[in-house]
Amino acid sequence: MPVTYREPTKEDVPALAELGRETFVETFAHLYDPEDLNSFLEQTYSEDAVRADMDDPALSYRLAEAGGKLVGYCKIADGVSLDYDPGGKKVMELKQLYIRASHQGSGTAQMLMQWAIEQAKAIEADEILLSVFSENIRAQRFYKRYGFSHIGDTVFMVGNHQDHEFLYLKNMK
Repeated sequence: MPVTYREPTKEDVPALAELGRETFVETFAHLYDPEDLNSFLEQTYSEDAVRADMDDPALSYRLAEAGGKLVGYCKIADGVSLDYDPGGKKVMELKQLYIRASHQGSGTAQMLMQWAIEQAKAIEADEILLSVFSENIRAQRFYKRYGFSHIGDTVFMVGNHQDHEFLYLKNMK
């Protein structure tokens, strides 16, 4: 089934919230205490949280769907929320790039990454920054193929659980 790509609408909020929850759970749920996981999911992937993100002018989404069902998405931010000093450079942050397990290896992630890079060029970003779980080797390999490199370490909180994350940076100029 072919995958199509588009910008989200307000009607996508429930499906986008569900996709965020499902992809995070299928990839990472085994790492967390249920209380920490549920707290994080409610904070990050409730419909209210997704709606607030969609209303934020600094955030942009690109959706991937197949057969009328969302199979992936990318969320970017104009600016930095991670533990990184841009030193006066314009930085775009790649916040999330999630693909359902059923569509991993289908080229969907590559299309969403290409969109993110195009957006960085459009805003004349000097760099793209992201964080990736230190044990997510598959994602790290993916980002390295696009010219990202490890520049430091940070933490990512899931409830009260602290994950060790890597900061990855791609120079755009």
